[in-house]
Amino acid sequence: MKKTTILISALLLSLFSIAQTPFEVKIEPITVPGLAGLQGYAFAQDSGKWLIIGGRIDGLHKRQPSAAFDAAGLNNNLTVIDPVSKQKWTASISSLPTAIKEQISSTNMEFHQEGKYLYFIGGYGYSATASDHITYNKMTAIDVPATINAVVNATSFTSYFRQITDNKFAVTGGHLEKIYNTYYLIGGNKFTGRYNPMGNSSYVQVYTDAAHKFTITDNGTSINITHLGSLVDTDELHRRDYNVTAQIMPNGQEGLTAFSGVFQKTVNLPFLNCVNLDSSGYVVNNAFSQHYNHYHCANIPMYSTSNSEMHTVFFGGIAQYYDSSGTMVQDDNVPFVKTIARVTRNSAGVMTEYKLPVEMPAFLGAGSEFIPVDNNIKKFHNGVVKLDLLPQDTTLVGYIYGGINSSAKNIFFAPGSSGTLSTASSKIFEVYIINTNRTGLDEMNVHSNGKLRMRMYPNPNRGILKIDLDIAYRSNLKVTITDISGKIIKKEEYRKSNFTIGKNHLEIELDNLSKTVLFVTLETKNDKITQKLILR
Repeated sequence: MKKTTILISALLLSLFSIAQTPFEVKIEPITVPGLAGLQGYAFAQDSGKWLIIGGRIDGLHKRQPSAAFDAAGLNNNLTVIDPVSKQKWTASISSLPTAIKEQISSTNMEFHQEGKYLYFIGGYGYSATASDHITYNKMTAIDVPATINAVVNATSFTSYFRQITDNKFAVTGGHLEKIYNTYYLIGGNKFTGRYNPMGNSSYVQVYTDAAHKFTITDNGTSINITHLGSLVDTDELHRRDYNVTAQIMPNGQEGLTAFSGVFQKTVNLPFLNCVNLDSSGYVVNNAFSQHYNHYHCANIPMYSTSNSEMHTVFFGGIAQYYDSSGTMVQDDNVPFVKTIARVTRNSAGVMTEYKLPVEMPAFLGAGSEFIPVDNNIKKFHNGVVKLDLLPQDTTLVGYIYGGINSSAKNIFFAPGSSGTLSTASSKIFEVYIINTNRTGLDEMNVHSNGKLRMRMYPNPNRGILKIDLDIAYRSNLKVTITDISGKIIKKEEYRKSNFTIGKNHLEIELDNLSKTVLFVTLETKNDKITQKLILR
């Protein structure tokens, strides 16, 4: 991560917008006694219990080459967690064959649960066999229900692990997902040698720059892989340590979106755009910029069939931008953040990012996972939550476990960054979705070079509409209010002499109008903003 000057943006990239809030998010901590901290792990589940494998038991990787990703931080246990009874069980992996034991103690692996099997690919860590840090060229298949029962009952689990070797699986920091019956191993890199941020040649790093497609045939004894070729893009798929999330695309088909990640080819900063993948290929979306939640963190995909809207909620982590008292701050050191944000894709494929009013309680989220409730929640085949079928009241949809707990925003270059400034979190949070039809206030990022920002309130409204606006230049202003058909309901024009550069305020009477949905448009010589208004 390149150290650069901290830049603060005076809301050049954000505004407050009255927007329809399709749901609210609430998180509540729970305690499982004796549970250890972990980050960068894999998980699977069965009958309400989680199987936790691999990852690191320490915090952010150390800067010192001799200490980075040391063997002492390997997770050499299997852990089973019951979040309802708040119990945990552990078992050492020492009884497993060496090749399996080394791989499943790695970090930043790719994994996917299909039925009762967890497929565990790649991962980076210290191999005593190789006497070096390597990215494993293995896939391990794990019988999840049998392994959970063995750990809980303290019996042998060695027969429930099978492993194959395939050089295409030597990947860390990517994602393993499915679109219908095809697996996609997306992004990531092959990292060989000891991590060294000092620029010395102690390692070789090769990005995959690809989404590799294949199928798995598994009869419970043998695993057969059929490779189906790769989608290669040396610029846009050159990313790792990011989020790839199952989606329902605007055409109603299954797909995936690769959000953000590091590093751009020409600068050591996160990607702001995204890549959408479906069974026909992939499309880079440069019209969208994601400012929050750039590194891998817990996230939830939810789709509303009635509104044809795909929502993805991200929890904390690391990002180039964060909010400070309503002002967006750009920090090119890419700090830890508390931000919870959602990205919404509408029926036309337009994607918009909203910063939610709730935050993580500390600098948490990086390297964590969202573990969904595995019953009572209606989902699409690819695991996307059916938002319309959630109850109207508060619904527990899953949990966030682990990740890195940082003591401050920027610790990587801080004195004493030998590992004491962050830890692996042992925290578990229940995640609730409150399905609501109310209109609320989210902070929406405008992905343009616009210099006009506005906030209108109250919304819903039944009297006087108040508008706070911020103008970066002197200009005449036109305010147009239309109904859903486009008919003009009210129109006001103001000369530039009425405004000052910076903050301004307008009030518009809305008396004698029926209950309806209106659209309020502000337009200057260079910029135009439209927001929804509900009359009651």
